[in-house]
Amino acid sequence: MTKHQKRLSVPNSWPVERKTETFTVKADAGPHGEAGVPLLIILRDVLGYADSRKEARYALDQDSVIINGKPVSDEERPVGMFDILAFTEREEYYRVFPGEGGRLSLTEIEADSAQSKLGKIIGKQHISGGQVQLTLHDGQTLLVEEGSDYDGGDSVVVANDDGEIVAHFPYEEGALVTAVDGAHAGDIGRIEEIQVTPGSAQNNVIATQEDIPGVADEGSFETVEEYIVVIDENFIAGAADESADADDGGDDE
Repeated sequence: MTKHQKRLSVPNSWPVERKTETFTVKADAGPHGEAGVPLLIILRDVLGYADSRKEARYALDQDSVIINGKPVSDEERPVGMFDILAFTEREEYYRVFPGEGGRLSLTEIEADSAQSKLGKIIGKQHISGGQVQLTLHDGQTLLVEEGSDYDGGDSVVVANDDGEIVAHFPYEEGALVTAVDGAHAGDIGRIEEIQVTPGSAQNNVIATQEDIPGVADEGSFETVEEYIVVIDENFIAGAADESADADDGGDDE
């Protein structure tokens, strides 16, 4: 199986230039599905910490690149929305955040904020033993007690060291949210109205940007429910800062 991916056909979320070269690296199977960006692209094209695949492999062999609390040695490991990247030797920490057009970017965060990550609940099912299994947007699964107040569309903050839920943000009117895809990707607002659509069509969400410290007041925006993720106020300061540029460069070999 080829290790390369044509640039013109990469997902919109990948931070690569499509017309500079024919190919780029292909992501391995893993979290985030097809939207996951190979770690090599983050190291080489976004941050400029490696000039080639060989340099990236050497850096990863030092166990100094951590994703969601775990050292990573595979340069093709998919990286996606809300993942936490830590570079221990540099003492740098980043959260993967949706930018304009759904293109993933990196937001620098403090070390304390790198100890946990946000996840959107996209599945919930009862299992034997009186527990409920939650499935997050990146494929991670969590077990909670039956009767726990978690629903699809809610967000949870999960500790990287033990996988415990340390915070819960319900999907409801008044919740602080960001759009992660579509025309309003990267926009932040508070849910003003959830418009329930009869039949199989998706619900729509109207979010207002009025009176949110750190967020430019541009009125409101509307998008489909699937693109909405509930966040907390800690995300606002980071999202308002300048994100790491997604400039492309270098060879894949």
